[in-house]
Amino acid sequence: MTARPVSPYIPDIGLITWYAEKGDSFLARVSPWTKLAFLALIILFITVSRDLVLLLGLYLAILALYALAGLPVGKLFRWYLLPLVFVLSLVGILAWTQPGTPVVGFTLLGVPLILTDQGVLLVVVLTVKTLTTVTFSLLLLMTTRYEHLAGMISRVFPSPLDQVFLMAYRFLFLTLDMAASILKAFRSRGGELVRGIRSQGSLLAGIIGLLFVRSFDRAERVHRAMVARGYQGSYASGTRIPAPAAAEYTALGLGILALAAALVLAPTGGW
Repeated sequence: MTARPVSPYIPDIGLITWYAEKGDSFLARVSPWTKLAFLALIILFITVSRDLVLLLGLYLAILALYALAGLPVGKLFRWYLLPLVFVLSLVGILAWTQPGTPVVGFTLLGVPLILTDQGVLLVVVLTVKTLTTVTFSLLLLMTTRYEHLAGMISRVFPSPLDQVFLMAYRFLFLTLDMAASILKAFRSRGGELVRGIRSQGSLLAGIIGLLFVRSFDRAERVHRAMVARGYQGSYASGTRIPAPAAAEYTALGLGILALAAALVLAPTGGW
């Protein structure tokens, strides 16, 4: 794991990998191909669905699976901060342009702004979609060993995209470790991030610049070490990935049928 998480609100890649490598829950024994297929089904479902009840039910079901797998629910709720900020910063603007029954209205710099019930619904629906995707993605990462992830990446993505994904994942460890070390040194000398944002902007900018310079220098040394060991721009994983069991094929079939039924039977206004 990383020496120290940069922030409790940023997913700890080291902790995620530790759960993936050491976890022995029932989901850890499910074939990675099955979990990847369910991720594709979930993405398809949330892409075409606007039914809040169905989306909320799917999110709660995935959250229940996350908890039953013994994964840290408390940390998950803190990790929600970044995707929520990203979604609300974008959807918060679109919400004021939706037609419907006015809920809140005021004038800003001579421009009338009206928030309708459809605008509120849009924010809620997109928030639930985001949390659903994030939760299942973390569930997949925290119950699948890295060698199996690398094997699926090398088989699914063409070159050089597979190399980009594999190297970027490993480079995250270097960057986060470097950031933790720099922040630890910063705090040990009396530094404080809130005060730094207010009155020490140049120092904070220097810390960020130092982080990127050292991280890229470290990545360059790692690349040279790989070349010295025979790396020629292609890393093919030969790891055997467990195939789905019969019960998993059945579950996938039921998932496809449920998706098709939801698309056909849902109310017209919900899709």
